[in-house]
Amino acid sequence: MTEHIVYGPRLTGERAELTQVAGELQALTETVDYYRRTFELKCAGLTPAQFSERSVSPSSLSLHGLLRHLTGVERWWFQIQFAGEDVPNLYLSDDDPDFEFTVLDGNVEDEFALWRAECERSREIVAASSLDATGTRRSTGTPFTLRWLMLRMVGEYARHCGQADLIRERVDGVTGE
Repeated sequence: MTEHIVYGPRLTGERAELTQVAGELQALTETVDYYRRTFELKCAGLTPAQFSERSVSPSSLSLHGLLRHLTGVERWWFQIQFAGEDVPNLYLSDDDPDFEFTVLDGNVEDEFALWRAECERSREIVAASSLDATGTRRSTGTPFTLRWLMLRMVGEYARHCGQADLIRERVDGVTGE
């Protein structure tokens, strides 16, 4: 029998279990929310300085930057491209395309509150739509379905949760699911 060794303290927290027998919309919605909560847990319990600590040189990745990026992603995809709402982009700069990762000003609690508000608005948009409803990609003018968007968000959050896990382990040695 192989012993499982855990290096450093473990990250724990509550997340809703995914329904194992669910319709497509429920399964996609629960999975995106599961990853949103996973990301939030990976950021829990850090000081603002730790939260903004960069991963490893030359990367500009930090948990703070990932939070800002995901806040902007929520708004860009759900509100602007899918729902066609006339709201400003977040964290964009013509002078610095990686602005959300390089400029880490702002109060961490305020930034988490904004991310939570963007996630809630995304949930409202999803709840009022069908998976076959379409939005339009600004860059190409081509349509995409909510189904495609939800799958894209699963990938987006899964990728960034993996990055967050490595950053968190580097910052204070904490690991977890």
